[in-house]
Amino acid sequence: MDFVEYPDRDLLILGLADRLTADLAEALRLNDRVSFSVPGGTTPGPVFDVMSEQALDWDRVAVVLNDERWVPEDNPRSNTGLIRKRLLVSKASAATLIPLYAAAEQPEDRLEDLAGGLAPHLPLSVLLLGMGADMHTASLFPGADNLAAALADDAPPLMAMRAEGAGEPRITLTAPVLKAAMTIHILITGADKRAALERAASLPLAEAPVRCVLGQAMVHWAE
Repeated sequence: MDFVEYPDRDLLILGLADRLTADLAEALRLNDRVSFSVPGGTTPGPVFDVMSEQALDWDRVAVVLNDERWVPEDNPRSNTGLIRKRLLVSKASAATLIPLYAAAEQPEDRLEDLAGGLAPHLPLSVLLLGMGADMHTASLFPGADNLAAALADDAPPLMAMRAEGAGEPRITLTAPVLKAAMTIHILITGADKRAALERAASLPLAEAPVRCVLGQAMVHWAE
């Protein structure tokens, strides 16, 4: 793990946006098409605001979420809705969004279809993850119903996930997909997240799922 500490959050936003843009540009130099996997939530929003204005060949970039709540796009809790507003605008509006939600009562009802849409874009070229204070990443929550299967080396690319405190059912990229990404970045802020990251290194994987990528990741942090 590489750990990058920034003097403040403004510099973190600019520094991380620059690094992700550079990684995508390098991937585009080497490949006809590339994939960029991103988290939901509010923390990465300012990074996406900066990236959306960058002069990349966005029409050759496929964007896929790390995970999604099983809610329609117009729901305020939809990660897809957030990404459309914060990343897939301006220059980056030319990118292609790979869906992790489809109209159905439960994620299992459309899991096969969604996995089929994801498959051509693997392995991921550039991966940006977040991490919760409980040391979850994507929707790999400690105590989740399908966590052990999603962390296994033979896990399918996508799995449904339910966990106490997670709210709605989720759909998530699994550990093999995350670990296979060409470049991996993790964005965290605040003293509690830094302390959680430090604890994760000495905990079992089931208690700290973020550990599945820590060995290959560059962590970006500011207070």
